[in-house]
Amino acid sequence: MELRIGLKTSLMHVSYEDVRRVWQQADEMTEIADAWLWDHLLPLAGDRGGDVLEGWTTLSALAAQTSRLRLGLLVTSNRLRHPALLGKMASTVDVISGGRLVMGLGVGGTVQPPGAGGVAGENPAVAEFAAYGIPLISPSEGITRLDETVRILRKMWTEEEFDYQGPFTTLVGNRNAPKPRQPAGPPLLIGAWGERALRVVAEHADVWNIPGPPHNTVAEIAERSRILDRLCEAAGRDPSDVTRSVQVIVADDGVAQARAAIAELTAVGVRHVVVGSRRQYRPDGMTWLLREVVQPAYEISNT
Repeated sequence: MELRIGLKTSLMHVSYEDVRRVWQQADEMTEIADAWLWDHLLPLAGDRGGDVLEGWTTLSALAAQTSRLRLGLLVTSNRLRHPALLGKMASTVDVISGGRLVMGLGVGGTVQPPGAGGVAGENPAVAEFAAYGIPLISPSEGITRLDETVRILRKMWTEEEFDYQGPFTTLVGNRNAPKPRQPAGPPLLIGAWGERALRVVAEHADVWNIPGPPHNTVAEIAERSRILDRLCEAAGRDPSDVTRSVQVIVADDGVAQARAAIAELTAVGVRHVVVGSRRQYRPDGMTWLLREVVQPAYEISNT
């Protein structure tokens, strides 16, 4: 499988106009396969009172203003929306985009110790969820809810009418029309780190995503990938059916480090790399990112 490269635009301390311009520029750069937003309600860095755009409403607007890029949230927090509502939203965005949605999904806000998942400091979900009145839950409950949401989404995308009774959700006579443009529904990307969450990936996902450098080292990602291989085999799936996807943050002065990281990641089986940089919002930022990171990454992967 060839390497694909995507673009990440985190929706904090940035205007909608800048995000739209960057996505429309990326839409014209055929080397960039997909573009992604995030799913947070408060900034994770800088001014904690700064601007943050909501992910799915922004995605819907960008779906209508691009024509080629595959698109999604990296990743949707499963704690912020009822599963059936999320299924309706995803179906709508897939229709608006002409069948370009990738359904990115993760557990969302759970009780975690500082530094969990390679993100330094206190769990940012503590302040975020308190501000919006959403309780944090245990990781075990979060994973059960994630599995339940995936099952509901698949039914909404493929069945005309159904009832559902799960541990947290009851649906009676669910109908979802129009269906997504993609016949079986959008591909499913799941962001996960721990082994219990990776079991959900092994059973359901088309793509597995994880933050890469500077949050997690290539060696740590390779170790997680080996665990996923084992879990796929236990679930009766070929591990190669699940694409390995990693996010890489590019600092203004970090081009060499980004290139090296992508080379190391491709060497351990990663086939989808999503890059993002604050510099991409400058007038020449996307040209810089394409020239200095994206195009060299393809050259590296083909050598």
